[in-house]
Amino acid sequence: MTEVTKEQIQTAIKEYQEPHLERDLVSTNCIKDIQIEGAQVKVSVVLGFPAKGIADQLAAALEACILKVAGVAQAKVDVTSKIQAHSVQKALKPIDNVKNIIAVASGKGGVGKSTTAVNLALALVAEGARVGLLDADIYGPSQPRMLGISGQPESKDGKSLEPMVSHEIQTMSIGFLIDEETPMIWRGPMVTQALEQLLNDTNWSDLDYLVIDLPPGTGDTQLTLAQKVPVSGAVIVTTPQDIALLDARKGLKMFQKVEVPVLGIVENMSIHICSKCGHEEHIFGEGGGERMAKQYGVPLLGSLPLNSHIREETDSGRPTVVAQPASRVTEIYREIARRTAAKLSLQAKDYAARFPRIVIQNT
Repeated sequence: MTEVTKEQIQTAIKEYQEPHLERDLVSTNCIKDIQIEGAQVKVSVVLGFPAKGIADQLAAALEACILKVAGVAQAKVDVTSKIQAHSVQKALKPIDNVKNIIAVASGKGGVGKSTTAVNLALALVAEGARVGLLDADIYGPSQPRMLGISGQPESKDGKSLEPMVSHEIQTMSIGFLIDEETPMIWRGPMVTQALEQLLNDTNWSDLDYLVIDLPPGTGDTQLTLAQKVPVSGAVIVTTPQDIALLDARKGLKMFQKVEVPVLGIVENMSIHICSKCGHEEHIFGEGGGERMAKQYGVPLLGSLPLNSHIREETDSGRPTVVAQPASRVTEIYREIARRTAAKLSLQAKDYAARFPRIVIQNT
């Protein structure tokens, strides 16, 4: 009987291209252990992104590849995830207790950016990650309503704030500190200072990802984020409409100029399906997000339908991912979350935490 080798198992595993990474798991260093006992093979896979929703499917696909190797009678694949911190803009260091910051942005308002941000955060939680959500829209905070949170955050030391928690998400917003109908009549410097305080003075607890819901445009808040906030990657939200795509391109180019990687594009309101007859219609145009993704060499993370339930559920404080966990729309959001996190996992990692901090003092 031919003895099975690790090289044979690795070669078999390489045949499988993981769809979110778009690479094989050997070249991406996700194969952490291969044990061979006679005709039995055990493989340990550690992904760099949360993937609870596809773990069993991935294990089955790899087991099928391994069983093709001559001499293998039984294959067992264990799939887990370990989220690591990734590099940020030069001269910036990561925030304590936050491994990765993902900015969700759009060039213009009304494209569903805040709805995407909250459902992306919830989808990352559903996939097994620890997630926070920062509402950076100082003039129009919407996350308190979308997450169904009322009241004000606590401050145990009089200096920092404890994040509010809803649906397992740690969150902070200026909306928690003011009345819902109070307008924020502030100039730019006050807005940017408020954003920095909300981010740095919140006691985030061991987050894999902090999703930042940015206001629309490319103004003061976005510039502050690019210059002072250690962002690992950005997601651009648009609709297929030409005018929305025009503004979305500006947002994408802004992140490229400040060296923040664009992880991909989410196309909202891509298609309308009539609730009465089922007729499908591209009322805002067709294929705009895909064309933009190809033009700039970034992934199209997913396309979402124009659906009244999405709006109703966020308005009621229970976004789609928690309100309808088994729905098709929720599966799209979870796929977007996996693709976003997988894209981020391929970037350079931040190794600063591995090295001791050396301080030289005169004595």
